[in-house]
This record gives sequence, structure tokens and C-alpha cells, in this order.
Amino acid sequence: MKSKFYGVISPFITPFKEDYSIDLEAVRWLARFQAERGVHGIFPNSTTGEFVHLSREEALEITRVVLEEVGGKVWVIPGISANYTEDSIALGKTFRDMGVTGAVVTPPFFFKISGERLKKHFSAILEKVDLPIIIYNIPATTGINIPVALLHELAKEYSNLAGVKATVESFTYFRQLVQIVKADRRDFAVLTGLDDFLLPVLMMGGDGGIMALANVAPQIHRAVYDAYTSGDLNRALREWHRLLKLVQVYDYATSFPTAVKTLLKVLNAPVKPYARMPLTPEPRETEEKMARLARELGLTI
Repeated sequence: MKSKFYGVISPFITPFKEDYSIDLEAVRWLARFQAERGVHGIFPNSTTGEFVHLSREEALEITRVVLEEVGGKVWVIPGISANYTEDSIALGKTFRDMGVTGAVVTPPFFFKISGERLKKHFSAILEKVDLPIIIYNIPATTGINIPVALLHELAKEYSNLAGVKATVESFTYFRQLVQIVKADRRDFAVLTGLDDFLLPVLMMGGDGGIMALANVAPQIHRAVYDAYTSGDLNRALREWHRLLKLVQVYDYATSFPTAVKTLLKVLNAPVKPYARMPLTPEPRETEEKMARLARELGLTI
């Protein structure tokens, strides 16, 4: 049984103007660009999209615009993460009424809950939001590493738990997701949040990834995914090494959002490099490093 979500999903950046208001024209352009370059889905109100810097109204507006541009062509799976469980539920219900495909949710990221409290948070969302839900494990920002055993419990209890996005540097974690959770629920999607883990996770039996560089060059991610799923392992490996080269942009930048925005800038995309404080645009030397890398990879917009 195939997972509902698979392949290459973009955690959509939020383009800003110089005055830090949302650049809706850039949102429209970027959504079309990503759909044309092969993403299976778009995740607005994401980590890379600086969701913690957006108001509720802004999150709704960005998602509405993405739906207008590419709804029906790719999945639109916005984030509903919040520190107050009821806020996640309310946002999820609003997005459902807008016609999104699903939603993504992290643990709360202020009070570091665990055990039964963490289970209650996710259970309440799964019970009250009538959408396929992807739970997002990103311990570097939430301070909580969701146990595989908890995801297994939730997957058995809630059919609308569609999968997990895990931004963790652990093969063991992914192996256990596949061997424990996916073994019980064949339709449970195991997705990496790290571009460089795409091929290893697929080879372990996972389904794909929600990866920040799919904002810029999803055709490279698709080449890895398509080669692997068609059985061409040699090509998958070659394309993965191209992706690994591209991943160096994270080594140059100070954050995921500014890495993506800077790369778009050096490729002359109609997306400005502004991020909301405390994030700030990358310096010229970082731009120059990314421009060199983009030339070596033959990237164009």
C-alpha cells in the first residue's frame, strides 16, 4: 500500500519585501516554479518558511495564494505548529476548510513536554483536525525528540496520521521508523527533513523527503527519487552526489531560510533575500561561494 505522501516536498520559504511585508508576487512565482520543476507537494508555514515569524493571518494568506497557483497540481500541506494545542487545532480546521491536502505539526517548542502530555497534544490534533497529518520531529528547534514508540502508538490509533518528517541525523531512527511503524502501517510515510539523507532513507524503505533545497532545485531531488524508484541505482547514486554537492550551501549560511534565499538571489530568481529578524541576509562572501557552487552544478532558474 503506497503512502499518501511521498517523493519530493518543499518546505516553502516565505518571500519578503525590503520592508519585511510578504511578497505575494514572489510567493506566486515560487509556487509555480517548484510545481514546474517537479515537487510532489508544497509545505507553506514551514521552518524554512520562518513560520515562527508569521502571524496567523499571514500563514493563511500564503497558503491561500499557494492553493490558487498550484492547488490540484501538487499537494499543499501547510504547517499548524503552535505552543498551545488548541491553536494548532483551530489553524488545522481553517486550513481544512480552505481545501488543503494535509497538515504538518511539530511538538510544542516552549514547554518541553514528554510522555503522556506529548501523546495528548498529538492525539487531540489527530482527533479534531479532519486531515491527513504529518508529525514533524525536529529536536534541534523544539528540544523534543519524539520517540519511535510514541509514533507507533499514534499510527495504530489514528488512521489520519499519514507519516512523519524527521529532521534527525540518525540512521537508527529512520531504520526503526521503517521496521517498527511502517511494518505495522504500510501506508505510513517516512520522510527525511535533510536533503543529504534522501537516498539513504529511500534505500532503507522510506518514502522521500521534505527538504529545504527543493525550494531551489527540486529537479535534482526528483532525479534521485525517480532513478531510485525506477531501479536505476547507478543513476540514483550519481544524482545523489550532485545533491550532496548542493547541500554545501548550508555549510556557508547561518540558517536554512537564508541559505535558500541567498541561493535564489544568486540565481537571479524574483525572490529577495530578506529574512525577518533575528535572521539577517547573508554577507557578500557567502553569496560568492554559493554563486560558484551554482555554476559548478549548472543551476539555472
